[in-house]
Amino acid sequence: MEASRYSRQILFEPIGEEGQLRLSKSHVLIIGVGALGSISAETLTRAGVGKLTLVDRDYVEESNLQRQQLFTEKDVINQTPKAIAAKERLESINHLVKIDAMVMDADVSKLEQIIPKVHLVIDATDNFETRLLINDLCQKYRKPWIYGGCVASYGITFTVLPNETPCLQCLMEHIPQDGATCDTVGIVSPVVQMVVSHQMIEAFKILTGNKQQLSGKLIAFDLWQNQRMELAVESLRKKDCPSCSENKQFPNLSYEQQLKTAVLCGRNTVQIRSPHKQVHLEEIARHLQKKQSLKVFQNPYLLSFEIENHRMVVFQDGRTLIHGTKDLTEAKKLYYQFIG
Repeated sequence: MEASRYSRQILFEPIGEEGQLRLSKSHVLIIGVGALGSISAETLTRAGVGKLTLVDRDYVEESNLQRQQLFTEKDVINQTPKAIAAKERLESINHLVKIDAMVMDADVSKLEQIIPKVHLVIDATDNFETRLLINDLCQKYRKPWIYGGCVASYGITFTVLPNETPCLQCLMEHIPQDGATCDTVGIVSPVVQMVVSHQMIEAFKILTGNKQQLSGKLIAFDLWQNQRMELAVESLRKKDCPSCSENKQFPNLSYEQQLKTAVLCGRNTVQIRSPHKQVHLEEIARHLQKKQSLKVFQNPYLLSFEIENHRMVVFQDGRTLIHGTKDLTEAKKLYYQFIG
């Protein structure tokens, strides 16, 4: 059955039998098993990748079903962790692929144990803190990785090759970071599929030994507005980049540059501080107010709003207080959902 399973892919001349063999010996890490991650995992599983490692801290919720195609209503009822639900579904699709599911937060110490062992990393996260960790770790261990993001009808992707292309740190000033998230401005599923299509075709090129066919461009598009942009990035590699230059120091791996979380004593409140976040209260308020159910209070120093049983307060200096929980995982989830 194995030969016929991949026959149409093998008939595609740039892959062929040799490329399929390379694919079957490849190990891919997918960080985040939501919209981008679940479709990427299914694509690679059906294509016959040798091993997939899935990392995700979250569980399946009803709002996920609109675009996260591996999951079912049963997963919602059981509150199944996304990595576990994905593994169960993927194993029923292709038993030949080894799948490791890891229910955990993607922090430096944990990723540093996984990334040296893989051939490729797929970014399917929802925040730049984690992406910058991925960027520095992939530079440190010389692993290619494929950045991808989407919100509303907008998508963006870029393939990072250590020592060959600019890294994410080099490109940060060219990437929108206005605080919009799927929970504040929504998302339509075709944009997810479009981003994954770009990520996966680049993944196939890398894993089958066709790196010369990589696009080498930062690709962004807005499907609703019928807009598309391709930016050649060769000249954007920074000679003094702290993550990929000759004098690289991998700043995002240091404790000082990581997301700080703390439970405030006696207050049932978690404080989160991001060293990367440039806080624009007006932008955050604008996105939040698009959700009619959210009433946003704002003054020159902070903004606050309530969501379910929590009150979130964002300060001008980059701190966010999440009242109503002492659970750091829950607090980070809310932070990324509404602050970005």
